[in-house]
Amino acid sequence: MIEILRKRRSIRRFEDKPIEPEKIELLKEAVLRSPSSRNFEPWEFIFVDNRELLKKLSKSKPHGAAFLKEAALGIVVCADERKSDVWVEDCSIASILAQLTAQSLGLGSCWIQLRKRYYEEGTSSEDYIHSVLAIPDNIRVLSIIAVGYPAEQPEPILRSDLKNNKIHSNHW
Repeated sequence: MIEILRKRRSIRRFEDKPIEPEKIELLKEAVLRSPSSRNFEPWEFIFVDNRELLKKLSKSKPHGAAFLKEAALGIVVCADERKSDVWVEDCSIASILAQLTAQSLGLGSCWIQLRKRYYEEGTSSEDYIHSVLAIPDNIRVLSIIAVGYPAEQPEPILRSDLKNNKIHSNHW
């Protein structure tokens, strides 16, 4: 696991290459194995590989989503907030597990934050995604994980460059 963490970087440029069905199935298994508070499993996932839909979803906010149109897959991470008051945390765990699984499969990924973001003034990114994907009103949208074969290879962050001052022992 530590090697996956060492190599994982956010990828925003993707090759024009589809992801093999068996890798998509492994990504589905990974998110469904994601832990959730009290095992309530409030999360829901929409796997989007349709090019036109990916292009529409890439417009979900003015900054930080455009690269989705080049990805082979977008995993929309949602939840029924009525099932758990910690749905944000549960979906965050599922989102990072999708990214780490993608890395382990030789794929690149990048998290697109949607909750509390705006498509345009007066319309939230969540509302826009709801309209594009016909998501029921009771389902909240946290993120989209863009996935594909990387067309860039950012250098791993060196151990010596980690912010060790963020680690405290026993007290602040």
